[in-house]
Amino acid sequence: MLAGNIVRLEPLSFHHGPELSEIGLEESLWEVASEKVDSAQQMTAYIARALADGKTRAFAVRHLESGRLAGSTRYMNMELPHRRLEIGATWYGLEFQRTAVNTECKYLLLRQAFELMGMNRVELKTDLRNVRSQNAIRRIGAKEEGILRRHMITWSGYVRDTVYYSVIREEWPAVKTHLEELMAR
Repeated sequence: MLAGNIVRLEPLSFHHGPELSEIGLEESLWEVASEKVDSAQQMTAYIARALADGKTRAFAVRHLESGRLAGSTRYMNMELPHRRLEIGATWYGLEFQRTAVNTECKYLLLRQAFELMGMNRVELKTDLRNVRSQNAIRRIGAKEEGILRRHMITWSGYVRDTVYYSVIREEWPAVKTHLEELMAR
């Protein structure tokens, strides 16, 4: 479990399903996602896939002030021998978007990755159409690396181009300071 002043990242489990369904079935959340969740049953399947993936550590994001779940995020594509991982599959209910929730989540995940897990590299990626996500990733200090063209097929059949970003170990001190300044505001 990772805890800050605004959020607590709890290891994802099936007991989070009903609460995630309360905030996560909004159609707009899944428009540019690789998969779609639009029912409680699909949320259960979404959780099951996250828990079954041996290269993933998934979290439910709890908003501390309200006590409610705000969304979900994951460490993905964990390649521990190479000391790299990805932060992804992040989504928040509409009321928690454009708040300090994402900034603190990314801070907690990056801090653990670099300072406790000894990662050399943390990757983030998003659909080229998802400008809001691209701006959020840049805002935390990640560097854009390029676009993988025709990278994956989404739930809708759309062939997605994916923008890759990263933070590397040498950049972490400056990114950490930047995130701490953002959170202090």
